[in-house]
Amino acid sequence: MRLSKSFTIEPEISEYVLQTKGEQSASERVNNLLRRAMLEEKYERLEKEAAAFFSEAGASKSDRKETHAYQKAARRAFQRD
Repeated sequence: MRLSKSFTIEPEISEYVLQTKGEQSASERVNNLLRRAMLEEKYERLEKEAAAFFSEAGASKSDRKETHAYQKAARRAFQRD
């Protein structure tokens, strides 16, 4: 279902939409561009979250030593099997 909304856009944006819309309507082109922008913002947020997570995960050297010990033990267990 589509909603009819009214937005004000800059002339350069309107020209870009008209130049790049191809066979689709200007409205469809704007919707496609907005979907791409939404995905881009989502990926940027996820990237920031991942960076924050990994910076916290790497903050403690003792945590890293424990991780290495666990990985080493896991490899030995796999080698036995």
